[in-house]
Amino acid sequence: MSDPTGEMRTLAKKLLESGDVDTIIGWEKGSLWYQSPPVFITRAEDADRLVFDDFAINSLVTYLLDERDSDKKIGVFVKGCDSRGLVRILQDQQFPRERVYVIGLPCSGKKDPKQAQNKSAQDSGQVPLAVKCQECIYPNPVISDVTIGDAVEAKPAIEDRFATVKEIEAKTADEKYALWSSEYSKCLRCFACRNVCPACNCRYCTFDNCRPRILEKENTTMQNFVYHLTRAFHVAGRCVECGECERVCPVGVSIMDLNKKIIKEIDTIFGPYEAGVKLDDTPPPLGTYKTEDPEEFM
Repeated sequence: MSDPTGEMRTLAKKLLESGDVDTIIGWEKGSLWYQSPPVFITRAEDADRLVFDDFAINSLVTYLLDERDSDKKIGVFVKGCDSRGLVRILQDQQFPRERVYVIGLPCSGKKDPKQAQNKSAQDSGQVPLAVKCQECIYPNPVISDVTIGDAVEAKPAIEDRFATVKEIEAKTADEKYALWSSEYSKCLRCFACRNVCPACNCRYCTFDNCRPRILEKENTTMQNFVYHLTRAFHVAGRCVECGECERVCPVGVSIMDLNKKIIKEIDTIFGPYEAGVKLDDTPPPLGTYKTEDPEEFM
């Protein structure tokens, strides 16, 4: 059985000492046992800080965007879901492929740090998998320059990945409005979901504009509707279903339900499509226009 943490440290030291990369982005052990936050290693002697344990859940690929205008070469560790986000960033031409060294890590799922804080979980020693990991069908990286560790057998796709969406679709208009009003009234508009999303990679976000102002400053349910609906349509056809948006939400807004609704509609109209699975020149369904595209909405 392989030792991913040991292999990570050895490889990171080698890459930094040789100058093949300027920075390594990985995970380190936090101050609490259920925390393994991101770490940025620039010196070979610091490579021993790297870990890959049950709580290395954060996706690291969006940090590449902070270096898109530099000339640094970055080494980044990616799990299966993270690698799909990286493909999205590369396809959007937000970071050059030649400046990223991709280190793949097969992953059988990560524990939920929030659940680890519950006394019952601590007493039993049983921390459940994070929600985002429970439906994952891409445990192995879809792109990498080198892969560390043993490949993980992919779980079969769940019988109906859109079951929750269909439950919402079956509701009346008033019930849907009540549901989404309840969800979006919780939103703090902290933008954590936007900041962590690999498909939200615009250099300048429309929500940060002062003129014209798309989003008012007051935090109201209606303004939160504007925010969430706009963001959902922005990532339409490009969402890699990594679930990071929901994971980082401090108040538990059900963000992925709307994303999955849009994915379901795109699959129905344009045919099955999974974003971020293949790095090629094929644009996402809404990334190009053909004269034979469906126009029933017009």
